[in-house]
Amino acid sequence: MYLRRCGQTKAKKDNVYWELVECSRTERGPRQRIVAYLGDIAKPIALGIKQAATDRVGAWQSRLFDEEGEPEWVEVDTKRVRVERVRDFGGCWLGLEISDRLDLIPFLEKFLPKGREDIQWSMMVMTLVLMRLCKPSSELRIAEHLYERSSLVDLLGIPVDKVNDDRLYRALDRVLPHKVEMEKHLKERLGELFNLEYDLLLYDVTSTYFEGECGSNNQAQRGYPRDHRPDCKQVCIALVVSREGLPLGYEVFAGNRTDVTTVQDIVEKIEAQYGTAGRIWVMDRGMVSQKNLEYLRGGGRRYIVGTPRSQLKRFEQELLKADWQQIREGLEVKLRPSPDGEESFILCRSTHRAAKEKAIHDKFEKRIEKGLTKLADSCRKKKQKPGVVERRVGRLLEGNSRAAGLFRVEVVARVGGGVDVVWEKVEDWRAWAELSEGCYLLRSNVTDWDAEQLWRAYIQLTEAEAAFRIQKGDLGIRPVWHQTEERVQAHILVCFLAYVLWKMLGQMCKRAGLGNEPRKVFDEIAQIKVVDVVMPTRQGTVIRNRCIAQPTKPQAVLLQMLQLHLPQRMKILEL
Repeated sequence: MYLRRCGQTKAKKDNVYWELVECSRTERGPRQRIVAYLGDIAKPIALGIKQAATDRVGAWQSRLFDEEGEPEWVEVDTKRVRVERVRDFGGCWLGLEISDRLDLIPFLEKFLPKGREDIQWSMMVMTLVLMRLCKPSSELRIAEHLYERSSLVDLLGIPVDKVNDDRLYRALDRVLPHKVEMEKHLKERLGELFNLEYDLLLYDVTSTYFEGECGSNNQAQRGYPRDHRPDCKQVCIALVVSREGLPLGYEVFAGNRTDVTTVQDIVEKIEAQYGTAGRIWVMDRGMVSQKNLEYLRGGGRRYIVGTPRSQLKRFEQELLKADWQQIREGLEVKLRPSPDGEESFILCRSTHRAAKEKAIHDKFEKRIEKGLTKLADSCRKKKQKPGVVERRVGRLLEGNSRAAGLFRVEVVARVGGGVDVVWEKVEDWRAWAELSEGCYLLRSNVTDWDAEQLWRAYIQLTEAEAAFRIQKGDLGIRPVWHQTEERVQAHILVCFLAYVLWKMLGQMCKRAGLGNEPRKVFDEIAQIKVVDVVMPTRQGTVIRNRCIAQPTKPQAVLLQMLQLHLPQRMKILEL
């Protein structure tokens, strides 16, 4: 499209009119169609229309910001200049910038093409994702309060009255079927941007709980409450990330599903999406069983896993030897091959962990000893039934299980009625506890790595744990208010997309030398505001400009290091 003069000739300056013309190619050659007669318009307006007509389709930046144009001078009544609608801008704008680099909007427009709906589903999905990144809340609160107070009204161009809870819920329904394609797209795009290698896959499981009964959701079950809410139903979320913490995919399981039963499902999912390349799976001890290890070895897969603490007893003599290799201050390792030579066991000993475990043992030892003393005094003062006293002893040991093995307790019946509580400390248990404090055991079928390499690969599992902390803390994945299975899965998908934006910003910070933790960077840029400046003129008209606040010096430094260009003004769209 382009602007064309009409009416008087170019030589005459008066009575010059403009029309907006669209040019298209046909079988009979190029054809021109007049889209609209614009009449006699001011030159700055004509320049803005010309820029809008020539901008490429799909570039959201070109629709929003007015950075160029010739100056236009008017007389303004400075006493009546005022500001209106001060809103947060930086967080939403930064989220859109990151989405643009990930080609997320074009992906959504491809899989959610525009139909007869008033608002594109791709824009509604972006509303959910950006709100989850900036102001995590329920769809109802977004529709009733948060959206109109945000700058997304202008950034996405969706009127406030078009954002309601029903439309947001239907956007969840639309995006869920494209979960697998989205995971593939994001994995490939992140790999291209940062030259990532997906040779090490970190796998972990967490849970998130519901508010409500969730009677129509079969996956909502009571299980191991990682969020310390045993009174609520939950679902389990299994997440696979790279060594940098960038996600490859996730799966949602029933809330009563144990971690060890999810391994085969998640391995087959990842291999179905990305092939069976020679990757190394890293899992904690909750995933380990003999069946799972045989499954991984049977498919030629490599792994580095933690082991249950009970397995450490087999290496008691190795713990006593002095041939430890120090790989950093306070941490020692040693490598021992299995008898068949197909696996290696890595013994690890941490002085910091040892001090922590010793403090825990001492704490529970004192609690048990105090409780037993109190119980024995009670039995001496008053006759007690043996069954009642035994149950009290059992509850005491169960509540302080970390030191329960240190005590051998007997409830002895007295002549004439009543019982006595007699106990002694098992010094063999104490000796083993002191020897094994701070020690843990890993196992792997990667035989061409040394102990340090295997330990460093396993310790990367903290990236998966950090992913869950970000989703539960910064992105507010819990609690889940949806009641149906599909809506719950779509809610988790939106949180997954927001987490991808978060980790993308982390990689940008890492590349810029700002570390790989984007929390402070995001919070700083999110403080940038947008405001409407209202200026009455001598002619009686009122000029309204939507201006973006000048960044502070720290904000300007961050933007420069991240290679982000903050616009100065936004176009006021007629919504």
